[in-house]
Amino acid sequence: MIHLITEIVRLLLIIMIAVYTYDSFKALRSNTSERVANRLYRKQTTIVYLTVFCSGLVLYLHTNDQRVIAITAAQSVLFALAMLIYKQIYEYANKPLINNMCMLLAISFLILTRLRIDHAIRQLFMAAAALLITCVIPLLIEKLKLWKRLTYFYAVVGILALGAVAVLGRETYGAKINIKLGPVLLQPSEFVKILLVFFIACMLYQRTDLHQVVITGIITAIMILILVASKDLGSALIFFVTFLVMVYVATQRPIYLLAGLSMMAAASVAGYFLFSHVRTRVLAWKDPLAVVNDQGYQICQSLFAIGTGGWFGSGLFQGMPQKIPVVTTDFVFSAISEELGALFALSMIFICISNFLMFFNIAMQIRDQFYKLIALGLGTVYGIQVFTTLGGVTKFIPSTGVTLPLVSYGGSSILSTMILFAIIQGLYKRAFSEGDLHEKRQKRQKKQKRS
Repeated sequence: MIHLITEIVRLLLIIMIAVYTYDSFKALRSNTSERVANRLYRKQTTIVYLTVFCSGLVLYLHTNDQRVIAITAAQSVLFALAMLIYKQIYEYANKPLINNMCMLLAISFLILTRLRIDHAIRQLFMAAAALLITCVIPLLIEKLKLWKRLTYFYAVVGILALGAVAVLGRETYGAKINIKLGPVLLQPSEFVKILLVFFIACMLYQRTDLHQVVITGIITAIMILILVASKDLGSALIFFVTFLVMVYVATQRPIYLLAGLSMMAAASVAGYFLFSHVRTRVLAWKDPLAVVNDQGYQICQSLFAIGTGGWFGSGLFQGMPQKIPVVTTDFVFSAISEELGALFALSMIFICISNFLMFFNIAMQIRDQFYKLIALGLGTVYGIQVFTTLGGVTKFIPSTGVTLPLVSYGGSSILSTMILFAIIQGLYKRAFSEGDLHEKRQKRQKKQKRS
């Protein structure tokens, strides 16, 4: 009986997330009426709660652990609170973005409960704390006027935080990425990437001459070099690509883009010869089966899991995702693919893509160049982090040790991503309050009435 319920829920989860993903892209259409949009949001919200209930049922039947019931109830309350805050308290909230955040968190709680229930419990507490911390950010982004005046504050805090990790940080898999503050293990680079976006926006929103670009590049290079010294090359890549995209958009000069890409290629070659763990990852990427018992073990287990799951997955508790090293953080996508299937995993990827498109859509509709650059930079940070994570676990690129936002286990990752989403909500709210989006919505509604 349990096996039958598992099979039914497995197919239901695939169907529901496919419908949810389709509605996510449908909600992006600019000509969607208010009535249709609200119906889509309600349907998405229903699917989120059904996903929580169905996955909780299967997890409880297989574990007979009362904590699963508590996790299922707690995440339902958490999502209800998130939707209440953003949909009711904030008049102009981006509802699809809220739903997507909740859906990705639901997937995270599902797979973490399956893999390590203690990780799922900690993730739930961290997500709840992050929601309470970040729920005021949209209001701060809209009301406070000082964000443009803190240019070098962002730079100094970012450099000091990264420098502290380089000196005092704990080494994990060959890189210094964490620092222990009492009982808390913090990954500062997760937060500094947001500070970097604000710093670059401050530098380039008024002036984009060569002198300004050079100063911006030097300070960004200091941060990147500290990350390189810490051997946190995944974060260094995110920082560099974010800088490159923001400079190109602000200046509209292809020469900066070409120069940046050339520097990135040269830095990649230098990193290969300077760092042994980079050579190890490249070796595992080129031919993992040749070193399957050593350097290639992790990526081989990831590929075996993805291949074993096929299109429809083996079902919850029917696979062996625990054989993948660091499966709850770097390789969580492989576990999802194995037990929930490639169709489910691809739908999750498309939800991430819809977030990325929403960030850029909001950026394109903001008039103020400073806030436009922030939305664009945060969208780039999110997009490149998703790409590097998925590229690493599928052997598209060498593994970078970057987590999948909102899905992988990790307090710093959860908090920084929810801060990022809250800032985007604040920018969306600010655009409405300044009339940028409100005028467009009114024009669209009048046009729909006439037609």
